[in-house]
Amino acid sequence: MKPTTGSLVRDLRPLDSFRSIKIKLGILVAATCSTSAIFVWAGLHNELATRYTLPLSVLFALVVTQVLARGMTSPLREMTAAAQAMARGDYSRRVRATSNDEVGELGRAFNRMAEDLGDADRQRKELVANVSHELRTPVSALRAVLENLVDGVTTPDDATLRAALAQTERLGDLVTQLLDLSRVEAGAVPLHLASVELQRFFTTCTEEAELGGRDVQYVVDVQPADLSVVADRDRLHQVLANLLDNAARHSPSGGRVVARARAASGAIQLDVIDEGPGIDPRDRGRVFDRFHRGGASAVDGGTGLGLAIARWVIDLHEGTIRVAESERGCDIRVTLPQRDLDEVA
Repeated sequence: MKPTTGSLVRDLRPLDSFRSIKIKLGILVAATCSTSAIFVWAGLHNELATRYTLPLSVLFALVVTQVLARGMTSPLREMTAAAQAMARGDYSRRVRATSNDEVGELGRAFNRMAEDLGDADRQRKELVANVSHELRTPVSALRAVLENLVDGVTTPDDATLRAALAQTERLGDLVTQLLDLSRVEAGAVPLHLASVELQRFFTTCTEEAELGGRDVQYVVDVQPADLSVVADRDRLHQVLANLLDNAARHSPSGGRVVARARAASGAIQLDVIDEGPGIDPRDRGRVFDRFHRGGASAVDGGTGLGLAIARWVIDLHEGTIRVAESERGCDIRVTLPQRDLDEVA
């Protein structure tokens, strides 16, 4: 649809090319004074009565001021309307920031803020929906088991009680992970940094993972053998436990899960590699989002919070976590800065 004449007039911004609001105000004052002076001179030169010359010069000066100033104040009016819409929960409004001056910069900053607020509001709604769904599943299953026990449909044998216990543990794990994620995002998790010897650390973590009873073989590969990293041992243990659990979930029966550590270019590189189907390249950027689940995690009780917590913990360590290229299976790679404990003490 073509813009109408009225909309073109409303969107007229003749001073957009100037990079300073002070220059624009100076031009506005100069144009207004020049218009008045020229009209008064023309009226006197043509022997027009003063009672007509002065009002008409003021009128033309106001017209020039309106034309020039409207473009200067349009972003401010748009920001006011957008802020009022945001107060009602509408984050879709944007400001047309075409000028290069301070008002234009303010408009662009406002648009970025509106976009961030819109994303935060969307994530909040998704979080509420996902938490409701995740809580409803184990609660419904547990309720069904208990109702069957109360009604006498099933007997309180070992299998039934184990099913109830499994749902209770899943519910407890979800609540614990939500609390951990909330504390990490709020920055309420202080880091207690220490030198962590990776060979012993990986061995301890894999021995604990073996207690999960999954039919996989855990392999520790740390080179050199005395390699260490400065990190919070408990938080790093939380990350590695999540990665090992995910790797075991996705590995085939009898497969191998490798926990590997290397020193590379001033950093410590930690990899957990499984022999599963891998992660689609299109999903690699999303696996660290809250409640994003795929593959086995969608059907075997995974909550979709483990990798989100791992990402926040690694961010606290000023490191990175990503899905690395792998010939087979999935390789989750953590990169931590290599530094001395004295540097961070």
